[in-house]
Amino acid sequence: MTQITERSIAFGGEAFPDRRSEQRRRIFKGAVLRFDGGCGSRECVVRSMSDHGARLSFGDALDIPPRFEMRVSDQVAFRPVEVCWRRGSDVGLRLLQP
Repeated sequence: MTQITERSIAFGGEAFPDRRSEQRRRIFKGAVLRFDGGCGSRECVVRSMSDHGARLSFGDALDIPPRFEMRVSDQVAFRPVEVCWRRGSDVGLRLLQP
């Protein structure tokens, strides 16, 4: 897996420093979200992940609740998460302690 190290570029071409407190790894894995006490579920793609956060991609992210549980395809257990930001079809998460 490759570390994400690029910097964001402003409209004027100026580079902004990366504001993340830890490096994220680029990944392309499926994940299942579980919410509403297990009654609702949704599938997505995990685009990048660190020990404490992740970026998910959806076809439409408008109906994603602020808190839910997520299981990445290579993991056994669901983990509680909290939405930090939304941008188009992408959602940034904070991984919470189980």
